Amino acid sequence: MNRRTLLTGLLAGTTLLVAGCSENDELADQAGSDQGYVSGSGVVSQVPPAERGEPLDLEFETLDGQTVSLAELRPRPVVINLWYAACPPCRKEAPALRSLAEEFGDSVQFIGVNVRDQEAAANAFISNYRIPYPNMLDSNGDMVALLSGVLPPQATPSTVVLDAEGRAAARVVGEVDESTLRGLIEDVQA
Repeated sequence: MNRRTLLTGLLAGTTLLVAGCSENDELADQAGSDQGYVSGSGVVSQVPPAERGEPLDLEFETLDGQTVSLAELRPRPVVINLWYAACPPCRKEAPALRSLAEEFGDSVQFIGVNVRDQEAAANAFISNYRIPYPNMLDSNGDMVALLSGVLPPQATPSTVVLDAEGRAAARVVGEVDESTLRGLIEDVQA
């Protein structure tokens, strides 16, 4: 292969890569395709109360500058959703998460955990999807590390439901739908 062919191939590949990174309205529809993100398979798991283990705790700062501790949120159930802005299934599930956060109100605390973006991209996503609950940037991987016994590494999106004692009670690895998450939350509340 000569240099010109190699250079042409590299330029074409770079152009495709840059084009693939641009966001558009159809990004959320790519959830079923192989677009370079790591996504879970949508597997739902529940943990019986006797097998839930120790409460999870982490103190972190939200994007709006508030300091939050998982321990301080007890005895409310907590829904933790891992996401990033360019993730197609994250975009597809955002309206359901917003709807459920509004439906459950103060009885359940939702927390968004951005695992990849800088603050500007995360805030644009939050604004675009009108996300009403606190979100954090997990730049250091603290929340992902905390959830490593519950979730496979790099599965995004993923959602974990903590019970009133702060123990992992359920998880969804992959895009969560509204009715499934509602059922998981109601089971934890019961």
